[in-house]
Amino acid sequence: MGQVARRCSWVNESDPLYVQYHDREWGVPQHDDRILFELLILEGFQAGLSWACVLHKRAHFRAVYDGFDPEKVSQYGEEKIEALLSDPGIIRNRLKVRSSIANAKAFLAIQAEYGSFDRYIWGFTGGEVVREDYTLRTISPLSDQISRDLKKRGMKFVGSTVIYSYLQAIGVINGHGPECDGYLPPL
Repeated sequence: MGQVARRCSWVNESDPLYVQYHDREWGVPQHDDRILFELLILEGFQAGLSWACVLHKRAHFRAVYDGFDPEKVSQYGEEKIEALLSDPGIIRNRLKVRSSIANAKAFLAIQAEYGSFDRYIWGFTGGEVVREDYTLRTISPLSDQISRDLKKRGMKFVGSTVIYSYLQAIGVINGHGPECDGYLPPL
């Protein structure tokens, strides 16, 4: 029989979707712009809610958000906004829906400027994973810096706490605890 995976203490072991997300995706360095966009939008929708709530709506979000294609999302008009706001399969918050469209436009502008969003976001760390001392924190100087820059570029729902969570999700910051198989001690 194989060894049981050791996970971060915050993982709800009774939720298979959450376990799968932690084990296969969370904290794994991500470089695909489509996934980087998807997680940025989902983190914005999570603001004030639990990640489990967002995670369980993720597949439906993908379907109604055109696979998180930033080109398509950037073109959403009033009819699409109203359709999204009437869809119980997603988080129906008018400000968050509208911000997702503005964020898609800013995302595309960043891609145009840097060649890819990946190059932009990983450029803040020189392409390296940040290996911090593990503490339960919600912001860092890095998330403060990126949040400020994204806001200057017109993005919404990208406060430092949202961005810190995003950086952990996409693997820029290794947020796994020492009790977890995914933990990387600081250099």
